[in-house]
Amino acid sequence: MSKPNLARRVAEAAQIALTTRKYVTFIDVVTGLRWLHSRHVDTWRQGRVGTLAELAAVDEERLLTTAALLRDWARAKGLKPVETPYVAGTRDRRELRFTSGPEQEPFRVHWLSPDLGEARVRRLTEAQSKAPDLVAVAPLEAWTCASCGDTGPYLIMEDDRPHCLTCADMDHLVFLPSGNAALSRRAKQESGLSAVVVRYNRRRKVYQRVGVLVEEAALAAAEERCLADEEVRLRRRERDRERRELQDVDFQARMAAEIARLFPGCPQERAREIAGHAAQRGSGRVGRTAAAKALDENAITLAVIASIRHLDTDYDRLLMAGVPRMEARERIRQAIDRKLTEFRG
Repeated sequence: MSKPNLARRVAEAAQIALTTRKYVTFIDVVTGLRWLHSRHVDTWRQGRVGTLAELAAVDEERLLTTAALLRDWARAKGLKPVETPYVAGTRDRRELRFTSGPEQEPFRVHWLSPDLGEARVRRLTEAQSKAPDLVAVAPLEAWTCASCGDTGPYLIMEDDRPHCLTCADMDHLVFLPSGNAALSRRAKQESGLSAVVVRYNRRRKVYQRVGVLVEEAALAAAEERCLADEEVRLRRRERDRERRELQDVDFQARMAAEIARLFPGCPQERAREIAGHAAQRGSGRVGRTAAAKALDENAITLAVIASIRHLDTDYDRLLMAGVPRMEARERIRQAIDRKLTEFRG
């Protein structure tokens, strides 16, 4: 890939992150470029690899070039640089390394929008500088503690090796499964020592949070607090639900308008249907990605193509007939191109 082409792609990925969150990081860019997946970043943050570069689809030189291009783009935009520490979710809280080289500072800089107020900048800086939660892994396969040779339901990584809770001096903690956000949050607040428990989801290829390890007394205190204000929290959840519904309606309307702008030949009702389907909360569809939320043209086009694929071609019938997915997509490629040309007017 030529440097001008890479610079363009870096700028596009950075702009999406900036539009979505009002700040952009090196991690945002490399995941936006699809050189790293979120599961790779999770593995790195858990301290299970020496450097982030070990998991990347490109070499360290390309990562350094990308960091430099991000810096140039951010300076041209007038963004504010804030160097942020990256530490592992391990007991030793060691500094995470991006590459094997001596230069780590270019990767740690977060670039903040000048539109952010001082209070928001302060909150963001404090949140980004905060040490991450300790992470305990609920393994899917048999494993052995590096210290005692025993095993257990959870492991803690120390010195790049797995340790049981007993050897990590955390066997006095109790497991609180996910499901009650208020109880989990308050139990962590009350507990002097805690760890987030994650398990690898093979289907989605990501580590998912399944609960938290907390002190037993902290859990009891958190349960008392939750019982005392349960009615208040119920009312707040209802208000939050209504607010999210209004946000979704607004977002879908803006997406439908962008579809109509990019594809003037697409009927208005069809544009609204595409937006409503692609942007459905919790669906995991393209409309819920950061790129779509920033109304990125490529993401909007992908949503339109997905709609055409299922509604205007034989794609679903081919799948039901046992045709492999990629072969079925190749068979309908011309039909999709014709419909896109029609929608573009």
